[in-house]
Amino acid sequence: MNLFDVYNLWEIEPVKALGCRVWDKNGTEYLDFYGGHAVISIGHTHPRYVQALQQQAGQIGFYSNSVQNSLQQELATKLGELSGYPEYALFLCNSGAEANENALKLASFHTGKKRVIAFREAFHGRTSGAVAVTDNPAIQSPFNRSHEVTFLPLNNPDAVEQELRKGDVAAVLIEGIQGVAGIYAPDDAFLRELRELCSRHDTPLILDEIQSGYGRTGDFFAHQAAGIRPDIITTAKGMGNGFPIGGLLISPAFEARKGMLGTTFGGNHLACAAAIAVLEVIKEESLMEHAKQVGHYLKEQLSAMEGIRQVRGRGLMLGVDFLPQYPNIRNELLFRHHIFTGGAKNNVMRLLPPLSIRQAETDLFLAALQKALIRSKESK
Repeated sequence: MNLFDVYNLWEIEPVKALGCRVWDKNGTEYLDFYGGHAVISIGHTHPRYVQALQQQAGQIGFYSNSVQNSLQQELATKLGELSGYPEYALFLCNSGAEANENALKLASFHTGKKRVIAFREAFHGRTSGAVAVTDNPAIQSPFNRSHEVTFLPLNNPDAVEQELRKGDVAAVLIEGIQGVAGIYAPDDAFLRELRELCSRHDTPLILDEIQSGYGRTGDFFAHQAAGIRPDIITTAKGMGNGFPIGGLLISPAFEARKGMLGTTFGGNHLACAAAIAVLEVIKEESLMEHAKQVGHYLKEQLSAMEGIRQVRGRGLMLGVDFLPQYPNIRNELLFRHHIFTGGAKNNVMRLLPPLSIRQAETDLFLAALQKALIRSKESK
């Protein structure tokens, strides 16, 4: 049996990792400035994280949600404290797409409505409901298009209000920062107005913080820079530092009913142990403040480089928008300088390194990028 061939794969197989470094099967060392799609939050194989997983695996790795699991409550308590949402309830699942699916389902239960407002260029996942609210027809099957979704331009409150006045909207769903689209943050003023509009029209506001959460922007969640409180927050990626876990932070306004949501693997013992270790490391090593400081330095240095049109984002979620005459910079960084970065639309490079990235590693990346830009210019 062969694998279902749906990925464009680099001919690189990582077999070992530590901190912000990765080694392939040939022994080549790479600097990780992508964190595997923003998943590696506290660094690869952090000792505290490894110990937590090993210890838990030696006790019990899994049992179903038909029995009590005190690790779930420990995770909920620590997440509430560190995120600033102690009064919210936590529902645990396995991934970002599943988190968004459950958020939409919960909002629809709550309102009795089914139409969703999402935003152009949004990406919310690849499962049925999540891909329906993703603005990319190329990955939507005819089945996915059966959902009722209205896509609106970002930062246009008038367009949102016009749709909300129709009275049939179950939820408004927005990313804390649009990642796949090329790192576009909604304006703080727009988020505040969006919050006010949703409250006025009694419509739940869902913040997708799957890529932009867990300290990546310098705040625990990106939307906190605008000073708003959504009704539901979805999270995943950095939550488990590589172990699959996702979750919903749910406002007290939502009433829980037995059986309305459910999952087989969500909130299992190993996943909770991993997520608890992540929160403890983020707090004890002050990684949110570190992400803010390093991100500011990176953005400042990148903005001064020739060949870069714009640098967008916050903290360690940055989009480097290159001029058209500088294509394939990511390839140059990967194969000549051995640095992983991420891609996005329109010649944009995404930088999503572990929050523990050090100054020396940041300077190494900047020096390599400068060389890649010079080489690209000279080859014209």
